[in-house]
Amino acid sequence: MMDHFMRWIFRAFKAFDWPLLLILVLFGILGMVVMHSAVGDTDGRFVHQGRNFLLAFMVMWFVALWTPSQIMKSVIPFYVLGCLLLLAVELFGSTSKGATRWLDLGFLRIQPSEMMKLCVPMMLAWYFDKYRSDLRIRDFIVAGILLLIPFALIIKQPDLGTALLVFATGFCVIYFAGLSFKLLTPIFIIGVIFLGLILYFESTLCAPGFDWVILHEYQKTRVCTLLDPNTDPLGKGFHTIQGMIAIGSGGLYGKGYMMGTQTHLDFIPERTTDFIFAVFAEEFGLYGSVLLLIMYTLLIARCFAITMRAQTQFGRLLAGALTMMFFVYVFVNMGMVMGILPIVGVPLPFMSYGGTALVTLGIASGLLMSISNYKPQRKPEL
Repeated sequence: MMDHFMRWIFRAFKAFDWPLLLILVLFGILGMVVMHSAVGDTDGRFVHQGRNFLLAFMVMWFVALWTPSQIMKSVIPFYVLGCLLLLAVELFGSTSKGATRWLDLGFLRIQPSEMMKLCVPMMLAWYFDKYRSDLRIRDFIVAGILLLIPFALIIKQPDLGTALLVFATGFCVIYFAGLSFKLLTPIFIIGVIFLGLILYFESTLCAPGFDWVILHEYQKTRVCTLLDPNTDPLGKGFHTIQGMIAIGSGGLYGKGYMMGTQTHLDFIPERTTDFIFAVFAEEFGLYGSVLLLIMYTLLIARCFAITMRAQTQFGRLLAGALTMMFFVYVFVNMGMVMGILPIVGVPLPFMSYGGTALVTLGIASGLLMSISNYKPQRKPEL
């Protein structure tokens, strides 16, 4: 009995990828330190965030104990369940602030779009692993359909930020699976032309009453606010302007821990979630922000190393997509806080407050650890 228990303990600790775990622990400590400054020790959110980190760690450990082959068996059920839940949101979802994104189960309120950030890349990695020996154009078309179904359902809610993240991670799997770069060149050129036309006709496109057709009014407002936040400095542009002021006022060295005026005078909106980077930059300055970027670089580099060492096609595709997911999270969040990207409600990984986001990141980290430690058993030679 004792031997069995000791073997289980050894296997449990062996499931960790220790370099990745060390980076995540450092992020956990830093995240709690910054959260303490953002809310103080009397606010319940500080305690809740500690609970969220603990839950994310336990989930990460549980997922890391699975082998990639075991994970592959659960991919289709989770993907189908996620799509059904998105459909249920469309039919029976709860509406808040003009968006129908939540499903109220009575004892629990869930946001199914969050689980699709992982289910979509897992499903696509499974599909390309299954047909890896003979990939054809039709396989990429089927993969595109598997990606567009949840993407369309999330857009309908509407939740443009989450939809773009789901699309980005899914598209990375399709590209890593062998999609020709030549096919992407025309799309890139069209995108550049489209952005150029928006900048050229900004005054017309952003005029009151002008309908963009393909975007909701609040999404149009976010783009126009990005182009010129001073058009409504006390309204739609307030978030962007205050975030930029906080970052700029931090200077090189920062104002010091818990000394940020923009933070503690309540000028920074959503300072515990989407704009927590503004809190960090004001208190720790440019040097602190560079150090934070170095930490994220180490995180992404370790994830990339796991991708390169993966022993299976499924592992390589999934690890690559999760690595890009971390990168997109960081790039989009910091970009919107600095005013170079629209505000789309993307949290800063392992820093922003929120249980759902942290559990999602914990599962992603557990998947990476599972891929890192997997060693396929060799068949004995006859």
